[in-house]
Amino acid sequence: MTKDTPIYKIVLVSLVCTIFASYPNMALMGCDWNCIPMEQHSCFISCTLIRFLQFWLFSIGILIFNQKMVKQHSLIGRILPNLLFTLLAFALYKYVTYLICPGFDRYGMIPTFQFIVMGIMGLLLGYTDYLSRMHQKKEAELHLLKIESLESRCTALTNQINPHFFFNSLSGISSLVRKKDERLTIDYIDHLSDVFRYILSSENKGLVTLEEELEFARSFCQVMQIRYAGKFDVCFDIPSEYMQMQIPVLALLPLIENVTVHNMIDSENRMQVRVYVNEEKSLVVENPIFVKQFKQETYGSGLQNLNKRFMLLANKQIDVSNDGKIFRVTLPLIPY
Repeated sequence: MTKDTPIYKIVLVSLVCTIFASYPNMALMGCDWNCIPMEQHSCFISCTLIRFLQFWLFSIGILIFNQKMVKQHSLIGRILPNLLFTLLAFALYKYVTYLICPGFDRYGMIPTFQFIVMGIMGLLLGYTDYLSRMHQKKEAELHLLKIESLESRCTALTNQINPHFFFNSLSGISSLVRKKDERLTIDYIDHLSDVFRYILSSENKGLVTLEEELEFARSFCQVMQIRYAGKFDVCFDIPSEYMQMQIPVLALLPLIENVTVHNMIDSENRMQVRVYVNEEKSLVVENPIFVKQFKQETYGSGLQNLNKRFMLLANKQIDVSNDGKIFRVTLPLIPY
């Protein structure tokens, strides 16, 4: 039983306890049945049923009292209130039996024994129920702490993206300003503001819909197209039925940025990135490999952080493949 145990379960448990505790009465009933006149048999049956129902009702009361009303945390601390309540129930039982069934409660030791057994059962069941509630409460608290820890770790991993992107963006603005192309600079800043707005709002998010992430990715790709003067392009091929699937926020940012970091992009090497859903219903980001003459030293932290976020939020891993011609990252989509 738990804190919110339905009454019918308590009633059923008390019925089992009542039948168990009333077992000694069966032998005495057989003796009394043979000793009383025939005309008193119906009255004997009625009184026996009345006493059984009384004991059952008091058993229900003892269980409810121990489960819902006793607040002591230790088994010893529960003994006194349980004893007092059991004595009160026993006194009421004797009084009602005396009023309704006079002369049919000759065996005083039997109901005394039965109430002692019922009191012990109520004490143990109530304490067991209390321990179960405390265990469930601790599990809930641990689960909450785990979630908070995961959220903190995800936030830390997500925040590692922002400084890197921020400095790259400033570099892009300075480059456009030096070219004195006012229209492109304004377009670049407009798209960049949309990107930063999304990044700032992502701090309180773990998972977002694929539709949200793609809307951000398109704005980010516009920034990249301006920065690389049309030599960088991304093709999105996502069926509409996948738009409500979920993905960690800012999952596409490090993948698209990595394309520019690790590849030569110029008039001879125009970059065409593909973003699509494969047969396994996973999101794939792939690009041709244009090896740089002078490779930039990197540590692969972007993909490592992305994989950690997938593990924390979805318990799934990303897949990275490189055949020398195509670099491909596969992201598992998460059902909404």
